[in-house]
Amino acid sequence: MSDSPARHLALQGASNFRDLGGYPTSDGRTTRWRHIFRSNHLGQLTAADVEIVRALGVRSAFDFRGLEERAAGICVVNEITVHSLPIEPSVVAALRAELARGTLTAPVALELMRESYRNYVRHHTHSFRNLFGHLLEDRAPLVIHCTAGKDRTGFASALILHALGVPDDVIAEDYLLTNQHYKRDATAAIDLSEDVRNAIGSVEASYLAAAFEAVGKEYGNIETYLRDGLNLGTAERAALKARYLQS
Repeated sequence: MSDSPARHLALQGASNFRDLGGYPTSDGRTTRWRHIFRSNHLGQLTAADVEIVRALGVRSAFDFRGLEERAAGICVVNEITVHSLPIEPSVVAALRAELARGTLTAPVALELMRESYRNYVRHHTHSFRNLFGHLLEDRAPLVIHCTAGKDRTGFASALILHALGVPDDVIAEDYLLTNQHYKRDATAAIDLSEDVRNAIGSVEASYLAAAFEAVGKEYGNIETYLRDGLNLGTAERAALKARYLQS
């Protein structure tokens, strides 16, 4: 629809700031616009960006970055309360270990990315559970982010859309939008080859699939994961839908 709000907000200091609104659900509703945003970190917003984010009414941020990442890019919007849900980054250290062994190739990098997504389920489900606790309590508009807004944020966004009843193919499309919008830091990880940097600087359908493969192995299926892993029972799912869907 041409009168829908912009999904991607072209901020100067955050290239991957997007709205999770306007997606259809299996029961014929749509996700509400201007309630939940996903982004890369908010530490480099310009003064003009800050005004745009203020105008959106964003009051809460849910930050998956680790300790050093957070210190390197503190949110510059004073009105936003930042809730830390830390998942320490592990991929670059693992890549450098492979590099030191002389075994680093693009396929190895791709598999390390997939393994990091499996570990979201195996080791960090509590962070995503805490996110849903906030989604049920905090007031929207809100933003979910990590450093690039693609991996930890990508899995969190996929879980939110699943919980709201958005179909798998639409969730996959939202996930892959990062490849259109995210502008990488050209100076990051310059000791790694370009094909390896491409593997860690973009998203692939196989990454998200690896996370859901781990959901299947650990919990049986996504519905059981939402219920037992993320504490989203029937009442919580209904409350989420009442808050974040429109008919």
